[in-house]
Amino acid sequence: MTKKEIKQRIEKLKKEINYHRYLYHVLDRQEISESALDSLKHELYKLEQENPEFITKDSPTQRVGGVPLDKFEKVRHEKRMLSLEDVFSKEEFEDWERRNKKIYPSGKYEYFGELKIDGFAISLIYKNGVLEVAATRGDGVVGEDVTQNIKTIESIPLSLQVHDVFVDNKNIEKYKKNIEKIIKKGTLNIKGEVYMTKEVFEQINRQREKSGEPPYANPRNTAAGSIRQLDPNIARSRKLEFLAYAITTDFGHKTHKDEHDMLKVLGFKTDKYASLFKNSNEVEKFWEEILKKRDSLPYQIDGLVININDNKTFQMLGVVGKAPRGAIAFKFPAEEATTIVCDVSVQVGRTGVLTPVAHLKPINVGGTVVSRASLHNYDEIRRLGLKIGDTVVVQRSGDVIPKVVKVFENLRTGKEKEIKEPKKCPICFSDVKKDKNGVILRCENKKCPAKSRESLHHFVSKKAFDIDGLGPKILDKLSDIGLISDFADIFFLTEGDLVPIERFAEKSAKNLIEAIKSKKEIELAKFLYALGILHVGEETAILLAKYLAKKSKIKKPSDVLSAFDKETEESLQEIPDIGPKAAESIKNYFKDKHNREVLQKLNDAGIIIKSPKISSQANLLEGKVFVLTGELKSFTRDEAKNIIRDLGGKVSSSVSSNTDFVVVGENPGSKLQKAEKLKIKTLSEEDFLKIIKK
Repeated sequence: MTKKEIKQRIEKLKKEINYHRYLYHVLDRQEISESALDSLKHELYKLEQENPEFITKDSPTQRVGGVPLDKFEKVRHEKRMLSLEDVFSKEEFEDWERRNKKIYPSGKYEYFGELKIDGFAISLIYKNGVLEVAATRGDGVVGEDVTQNIKTIESIPLSLQVHDVFVDNKNIEKYKKNIEKIIKKGTLNIKGEVYMTKEVFEQINRQREKSGEPPYANPRNTAAGSIRQLDPNIARSRKLEFLAYAITTDFGHKTHKDEHDMLKVLGFKTDKYASLFKNSNEVEKFWEEILKKRDSLPYQIDGLVININDNKTFQMLGVVGKAPRGAIAFKFPAEEATTIVCDVSVQVGRTGVLTPVAHLKPINVGGTVVSRASLHNYDEIRRLGLKIGDTVVVQRSGDVIPKVVKVFENLRTGKEKEIKEPKKCPICFSDVKKDKNGVILRCENKKCPAKSRESLHHFVSKKAFDIDGLGPKILDKLSDIGLISDFADIFFLTEGDLVPIERFAEKSAKNLIEAIKSKKEIELAKFLYALGILHVGEETAILLAKYLAKKSKIKKPSDVLSAFDKETEESLQEIPDIGPKAAESIKNYFKDKHNREVLQKLNDAGIIIKSPKISSQANLLEGKVFVLTGELKSFTRDEAKNIIRDLGGKVSSSVSSNTDFVVVGENPGSKLQKAEKLKIKTLSEEDFLKIIKK
């Protein structure tokens, strides 16, 4: 970018960030997530650091919070409440450490780390040991008096006393005496975070849904809104919590750890994970450990707060703008981040559906560098108002494909391009047609190469025929040179076909042919899944296999054809979880002339199908939904799933109110915590074995 473009980008970013900060901090409203806002701020901060001539006093990087509300009396903080600079990677954290050591080489660089709870900052002022004022952060200089609401939080003491608790600190007795003097006559200032647990938040939303009210967006906003209510009874009903993290009054302490130890002595709830670290390597290990535990914690966190433990070093480093050099917010990988859409292409799937895909300026989202995101369909593009060149919010959750969830229209330059809906398939140039609902575009050509390739990839995948060594690149090559046009052709390949192909030697050709031959015998459920029938996933294929096995002897593909010829859409809908759409799709698949020809070719190739054995206990777990978590000793995860399915049960990958049992092995994940919250029955491996051996 030119200097002029950089300046324009900075001005647009400042305006957008100020708008969202105002919504979030003043009106208790939120249009984008905290991580998305952090991403915008991070971009602005970097641009300003690289171009300091464009830094202005009104930049969001030079301020703490928004304008205080007029609902409560205003309170001027004795000491300005500072903000923290964010870092999002180990490299950025190490850069922060190097900068500090360069500024103050003789400092003591031990660190005190604690969880960064996604809550609501509060300053508590105790005079002569009694809570006098509780104030919000506000703009860092002036906050709001919310004392009456804060008094409803049980974890905040209304009066202070020194408790007799063990703290591993050789100076603690001296500190106790100093604190006691301040409690008797003086002012003590405590900083901390008001927050709402995930469990309470879920309870509130369940109640709101029952009452026909819209659910709240997140625990942080709900906690903030509770504190800003004029009626203290509302705050009391929300079961808010308080976690103390600092004493800004000087009681003779030398380190940040001293403050935490003294908070415990005073009876405040503190972060049980907070720890002292000798160096940055220990901090980074702690960051990795907490990241793994994040989902199982009772409250939301978005990273760590890392303080230089030694107060003298902290003070000598000073403050830059509104952020101290001696502390940093070491954020976890954002589940949402902002980036720019560079282009939009179209993918054609195995069922012919055209899916627009956004090509992004690479961005780290949730710990993974993302360069593409699904746009689902063209209705979604219209809903978002998306154009090529737009700045967008990209969301990623777990293993879900990243998606674009918001467009920043205010950041447009005028160079953005409209995204046009295709009239023809981009692969075979055949006509495309919308579905009954007028949303999904589909290529009408049954022999479209893209549909064929996607079907081939699916056919050999792990949950289908699982042919080792036959990956997408090799399949595409075989398709390009005309050796295969459908998945039945795979089983007619010979070593002689493969050897002339580039990168295929005799040995590799022989190995691949042997791998193909070894997979000619397959379970019925996997065979049905491999066909790639629309609306037939792994679980539906298993249900179909059991249903057919009870009615027919199936040993080869032609038997599958005969079995489905006897079925009607109505009879298929009698199978649990198969609705009208799936039933229609199944019947249409086996009516199709091309599909019937391919099945007959598989028959001629010598494919042998193994029908599932119908156990005498086939209905033992009928209708029951199981979730597996942790490592099992008696069998693998897949073996356990097959046992449950063979006995009539269902397996789900996530815990919900529909789950009947959660089977818990060693080192269980967050599914166990969710099961406990929802009061779902948990089974040890021994309990599970007793049930299935009845």
